[in-house]
Amino acid sequence: MDSRTYFLIAVALYGISMIYSFFLWRRGFQKDNRTSYVILLVTWAPHTMAMVERGFSLSRCPVNNLYEATMFIAWTIVTTYLVIGVWSRFRFLGAFASPVLFAIGVFALMPALDAPYNDQPRFVGGWQSLHAALILLAYGAFGLASVAAAMYLSQEYNLKFNKLRAVFSRLPAIQRLEVATGRLLLGGFILLTVGLGVGVTWLQQTKGVILTDDFKVVWSFLVWLIYLSLLIMHWRFAQSGHRFAWGAVGGFLFVMLTFWGSNLLSSIHNP
Repeated sequence: MDSRTYFLIAVALYGISMIYSFFLWRRGFQKDNRTSYVILLVTWAPHTMAMVERGFSLSRCPVNNLYEATMFIAWTIVTTYLVIGVWSRFRFLGAFASPVLFAIGVFALMPALDAPYNDQPRFVGGWQSLHAALILLAYGAFGLASVAAAMYLSQEYNLKFNKLRAVFSRLPAIQRLEVATGRLLLGGFILLTVGLGVGVTWLQQTKGVILTDDFKVVWSFLVWLIYLSLLIMHWRFAQSGHRFAWGAVGGFLFVMLTFWGSNLLSSIHNP
């Protein structure tokens, strides 16, 4: 099987996990989420094989067009979840992550995103591959932070309007979810910062400039400023709880909704 077939299987399994997640939502998360974890663990195998097959076909890290970048972001989210999900109290992240993974997967399967290469992939060479991998890992961390923030908002809603459901729910305490959101955002911000630094190094070596007015470069620094502001407001000005959670969700939505357009408008990333 080729890369797209493996990924199609993975997306179908994400859909199954999403359907199961709806039942967990209806039951108020009063049942252990082990089944959802197992489904995503099984799904990780064909998703990983899709990336391996594409990587071997290119003999390099598969982050060369929008299809591969989207597949990489989803893989980062599910892999991080599987590690965190070892602790049973955080397995319910899967119920919130599954719809996100399914939506990202369906979008990635759009034929226009997997554009054929004219001669060689765009992100060739070590610095470019390292830059792309770090940036996409950061977006994966931001995605999982938004999932944890969504869990926080769900628990907060139950505590305000359905206290009985909140008492019997097996979701983690909102204080623990807030800590998890903050740490995931910090990890993603560090990866994003290092990735942008590597990108600046590559620009200096290949273009002879440190910065450029390329649309994607400007957009990337805007994303960096958004998450820096969110972290500063959280730590310095005690901006926590409800607003912090919405900031994490909104930040990732902005990234997902504008990433593709910024890539298409970039002469560096889309020559």
